[in-house]
Amino acid sequence: MKYVRRYVNNLRTSSPSKTLYDTDYNTLMESINAYPQFYRLATERYSCRKYSSRPVDREMVLAVLDAARLAPSACNKQPWVFTVADKNLNPELHAAVAASYGREWAEEAPVLIVVSGIHSQAWHRADGKDHTDVDIAITTEHLCLAAASLGLGTCWICNFDRERLSQALNCPDDVEPVVIIPLGYPADDSVRSPRPRKSLDEIVRWEKF
Repeated sequence: MKYVRRYVNNLRTSSPSKTLYDTDYNTLMESINAYPQFYRLATERYSCRKYSSRPVDREMVLAVLDAARLAPSACNKQPWVFTVADKNLNPELHAAVAASYGREWAEEAPVLIVVSGIHSQAWHRADGKDHTDVDIAITTEHLCLAAASLGLGTCWICNFDRERLSQALNCPDDVEPVVIIPLGYPADDSVRSPRPRKSLDEIVRWEKF
């Protein structure tokens, strides 16, 4: 947040002639004003591991998936598929997906979304690098941020039995389940665990190694 404030102050100082009628300036300021909302959303999103029994309406599920489908991907290949296991609509599928992870808290989530990568559809770099996992990570975080904006909790689950989950979903050979996302309303006593982040000084370089 502080960096945006500095930028705006510098802009005002360096461009005193700008007025409210300057279209380009106003457009820029509208974009800048959207940043605090995004920053707050990124700050408020957390790994929720306790959910209420309140069902998640299908329209809410579709809303987060609609945001996920807008995610960028290498060469716009979009090598993903989302399998929705709703406890109320398909309890057997929900139970099978939850069993591949085996934690009780995940079973409590009313909806489990499996994001799978389609390797045959993904872009591959000249050296053979498969970008399926990269693309899946991008679309999954779009999903999680969209859920947070709607008051829904999520958590990344990758430590599952891949073979068991693939069988439960009847996945073709080139389709790999990459992540399970529980989706639901956080329970009243859901705990936000501390999540310290490295400072910019630790992770940003302005020159080569």
